[in-house]
Amino acid sequence: MNGSVPPFAIFFAGALLVPLCRGWLRSALLLLIPLLSALQLWGMEEGVSWSISILTYTLTLSRVDTLSLLFGYLFHLAALLAIIFSLHVRDTGQQVVGLLYAGSALGVVFAGDLITLFVFWELLAITSVFLIWARRTPQALAAGFRYLIIQVFSGVLLLAGTLLHLSQTGSLAFDYLGLSGPASWLIFLAFGIKCAFPFLHNWLTDSYPEATPTGSVFLCAFTTKVAIYSLARAFPGTEMLIYIGAAMTCFPIFYAVIENDLRRVLGYSMINQLGFMVCGIGLGSALAINGAVSHAFNDVIFKGLLFMSMGAVLHMTGRIKGSDLGGLYKTMPITTVFCIVGACSISAFPLFSGFVSKSMVMSAALEEGHGWIWLALLFASAGVFHHAGIKIPFFAFFAQDAGIRVKEPPLNMLIAMGLAAGLCIFIGVYPWLLYSWLPAPVEYIPYEATHVIAQLQLLFFAALAFCWLKLSGLYPPELHSVNIDAEWVYRRLGLRAVQAALMTGTYLRTELRKRIQQGTVVSRITRNWHPQTVRWLSHTWPAGSMVLWAVGLLGLILLSYYIR
Repeated sequence: MNGSVPPFAIFFAGALLVPLCRGWLRSALLLLIPLLSALQLWGMEEGVSWSISILTYTLTLSRVDTLSLLFGYLFHLAALLAIIFSLHVRDTGQQVVGLLYAGSALGVVFAGDLITLFVFWELLAITSVFLIWARRTPQALAAGFRYLIIQVFSGVLLLAGTLLHLSQTGSLAFDYLGLSGPASWLIFLAFGIKCAFPFLHNWLTDSYPEATPTGSVFLCAFTTKVAIYSLARAFPGTEMLIYIGAAMTCFPIFYAVIENDLRRVLGYSMINQLGFMVCGIGLGSALAINGAVSHAFNDVIFKGLLFMSMGAVLHMTGRIKGSDLGGLYKTMPITTVFCIVGACSISAFPLFSGFVSKSMVMSAALEEGHGWIWLALLFASAGVFHHAGIKIPFFAFFAQDAGIRVKEPPLNMLIAMGLAAGLCIFIGVYPWLLYSWLPAPVEYIPYEATHVIAQLQLLFFAALAFCWLKLSGLYPPELHSVNIDAEWVYRRLGLRAVQAALMTGTYLRTELRKRIQQGTVVSRITRNWHPQTVRWLSHTWPAGSMVLWAVGLLGLILLSYYIR
């Protein structure tokens, strides 16, 4: 243990101090917390810097290596941007849980053992749900409860897997696990829930759109990226992740195209981008892991920028449905430009951040001989340009003139969006600073002629397809509707199954009570179990025979133990 404190400690301490401050002093404290913590992190050397002993186990609260450092820098940057974006909020609860949430994410990233991982895994769920409930609507309350149940269930699976792993190996180390047995499968499933694997993803699209405009910016940065980090730490090279990731990149496209709520569109878009990261982790090569990790870094920034721009729209207009918006470029031109920068980044335009990381994963798929996976990723790249690159800015700012005349959002919101937009362009133009932080040395050159021309062709034809579909009237219209997803299984089918079980139980209880009152049940029990019918049950056994039976059973147990 050295003089450095765990990175999460400053965030937790700051959360305790925030309620004691007011006005500009609180704002200064909120900004100072991630800056101080990042400054300390910058000076930390690789290795174990903070550990404690409990009983016979050593818990590592701060394990520093290249992978944890990269995500540590990322989460400090994300926390700073989210705090700047939310400085206008006068809600002490949101400010406190925002710091606790970011600190919990840092706790996961620097955890060196599975018990510490579990503690911060659950803190991540408990703190983040208040950012959903802070909106104080019935929809947010219900979505928050569903979110909490699923996130806590993920933690239960993680704990079960940890205890089983401990009993089998005697180790609590949070390192490579692989799918080697029931314990690792339980942990893998726990990570998969937080990573929004197919059929386990609806908590994201259900809850994030119901959070506050500022809360969704916090949410999009930490929970799913913590899961990506955990998969990269424990399951690199797991072949199953290749196909799971490919499915994640493709299926959200169809939902995002028909979705009217623009923040829910971003939720599906997030699953799409997570698929690229999961696929890269599954491929397992140095290029693929570097691509997955760098894309996670970039995704936090450009997805955060898109959530910020839609949060600004919601904050100023009170609307977020694509059918209710349009024409905002006239009175919100700065927000419009920032949104377009985010759209270009997520669509992987050359000179924007998404291009320098997404292409690494796709190149790795070809190098590893997964041609079909590369085609799926290519299709997904065109799809994300449709729903996030075009649909979000088009329907929010240009599609029609909804007659809404509002000003630009508060200055702090514009500053946060401006910083994120600047980072999207800087990383896209000069990616080598990000490359220098990656886990493995990078020899990849993104701006080769073949990469640039192929991506521009893809984007051109995707834009052409959107225009043709829109002009021909084949593009799905923006409607006030509910789209059925996999959540129907547990929110409707599951509910009906429970109701049917309760009705069956009520019927059986009523019938049993009726028969008891009629005497049929009592008479049948008396007839079948009367002492005269089963004498051997009502017979009084000598104490000596009972002792003999006990000794015999004990002997059998000892014999079986000896033979084993």
